[in-house]
Amino acid sequence: MKQRKNGLYGALSDELAENMKSGWADTERHDLGPVPQAPYAARRRAALSARFPGERLVVPAGNLKTRANDTDYPFRPSSDYAYLTGDQTEDGVLVLEPVTGADGAPGHEATAYLLPRSDRENGEFWLSGQGELWVGRRNSLTENEKLLGLPVKDVRKLTEHLAEATGPVRLLRGHDAGVEKALTDKVTKERDEEFRVFLSEMRLVKDEFEIAELEYACESTARGFEDVVKVLDRAEATGERYIEGTFFLRARVEGNDVGYSSICAAGPHATTLHWVRNDGAVRAGEMLLLDAGVETRNLYTADVTRTLPVDGTFTPLQRRIYDAVYEAQEAGIAAVRPGAAYRDFHDAAQRVLAAKLVEWGLLQVDDVDKVLELGLQRRWTLHGTGHMLGIDVHDCAAARTEQYVGGTLRPGMCLTVEPGLYFQPDDLTVPEEYRGIGVRIEDDILVTEDGRRNLSDHLPRQADEVEAWMARLRA
Repeated sequence: MKQRKNGLYGALSDELAENMKSGWADTERHDLGPVPQAPYAARRRAALSARFPGERLVVPAGNLKTRANDTDYPFRPSSDYAYLTGDQTEDGVLVLEPVTGADGAPGHEATAYLLPRSDRENGEFWLSGQGELWVGRRNSLTENEKLLGLPVKDVRKLTEHLAEATGPVRLLRGHDAGVEKALTDKVTKERDEEFRVFLSEMRLVKDEFEIAELEYACESTARGFEDVVKVLDRAEATGERYIEGTFFLRARVEGNDVGYSSICAAGPHATTLHWVRNDGAVRAGEMLLLDAGVETRNLYTADVTRTLPVDGTFTPLQRRIYDAVYEAQEAGIAAVRPGAAYRDFHDAAQRVLAAKLVEWGLLQVDDVDKVLELGLQRRWTLHGTGHMLGIDVHDCAAARTEQYVGGTLRPGMCLTVEPGLYFQPDDLTVPEEYRGIGVRIEDDILVTEDGRRNLSDHLPRQADEVEAWMARLRA
């Protein structure tokens, strides 16, 4: 085992090495059953197998990444690996080996290649920085077979196995350099890109397990927003990081983590779309744009935004801008239904915002259709009105355009609807009182058989309801 430089112990005595090999109780767990995701993951692997008959398919989880010196970032597996296995451990690799069934039909045999428990014979379990006594016990391979519901083998022998592989191979790239090196002469960028795209498109329509996860993520996120409202007075005394920390506590207690870096943007910081520095002041009379989501322990995330008056009451101008965004979001949500074009909700929301900008005299063009044709509203609306949501906050990102933004909504799809207006502090084209105001309202919308369901409707959106909700929580 590689020893840390400047460690306090020198050479390991033979006596201590022998002593550490014995005297340990058997901790193998024998009463395990499959994790709840296992049957869903099996169905997903079957769909993947049907798409690529006769080809070896390789999906890595990824490896630990160094944060600084000998400390690592918390591990989070690649989304496709977690989606297909239900496993979340580092260095894992899912391999689907092509086989021919008894009926002569092509298929695959799926195997998860994982790290076994750290070795007691060679001292790994206590001498390695990734050993059991340092970072905790790993499941045995047998335990993982029971949990995941598929064969499990030692990943340390995988690269040798892959190097000897014959026939066509497809690899999910970008997660495991060792696996990529072993397959360097067996894969092509074109085949692998087609594989990546298909994996992404598989997730466009959510199954029952995924919908339940998203429901829970939204419920927990709502509780996190309530936590923040209750401590806004303390945030005024400290700053945006107090808000970030407050929401993070809820995410860690009820989930795995936050699904993305929380945007805790107070005052003019709300005009920066991805303000994640969270190092600014929180002041009464200004608004807080909070964009945050709890990631569940199965890695599905909510993505919700509310823009709140720090002191609990909107000023007349704040309310005017807020109401415009609320009206745009209402139009966007109403456009979400099965059979609708994906772009419909975006177009509906943008039309409302463009009309408001014309009404307020902020545009030289007074024809809303012309404004939209030229995209002039984008100076203040900036971003698209939503995106797919799931195990990634921007889910299905590799899907083909014709299947995503150029596609049609289907039951089981989940997307955000999040229009906004942002008046930059240095924008001389708007009246001074507008400058530094940013508003976004975002909800997570599930497409159903007969319309839509707002998964994040636990949180109020209409201005009067927001003020009443805040007053109740701060009473």
